[in-house]
Amino acid sequence: MTDGPAPSPASPSTSDRVLLAVTVAVQLVVLYAPRAPSTPSIPGIDKVVHAAVFGAVAWAAVRCGFPARWVAAVLVAHAALSEVAQHLLLAQRSGDPLDALADTVGVVLGLALGRQSVPRRPARTPEGARRV
Repeated sequence: MTDGPAPSPASPSTSDRVLLAVTVAVQLVVLYAPRAPSTPSIPGIDKVVHAAVFGAVAWAAVRCGFPARWVAAVLVAHAALSEVAQHLLLAQRSGDPLDALADTVGVVLGLALGRQSVPRRPARTPEGARRV
């Protein structure tokens, strides 16, 4: 027997919304700055940065109650399109398919973390119904 409907996500707090706005802003700066920041001589650090900025947005979006499927679809599409835009529109940047792959890995990790950290509120039961 079931206990009724599953718990639904709690309403996002103002801090969750601000967090989402900040992570999106940072992501846009990282992806579309005219020049890529100079990177230290740590191999692969740019891939870690790509995964981190996409993962942070995915995590924050899920915390705000956006459906994970939609978040994944939008962010994976943005990963591909951002690399094309960097290649075609930003003279000092170049597109890299491996960056898009790192972005996608970040999305998956961010969604997994976000789904685990979403605060839940108890499901509402219809008037007069008993919880078992």
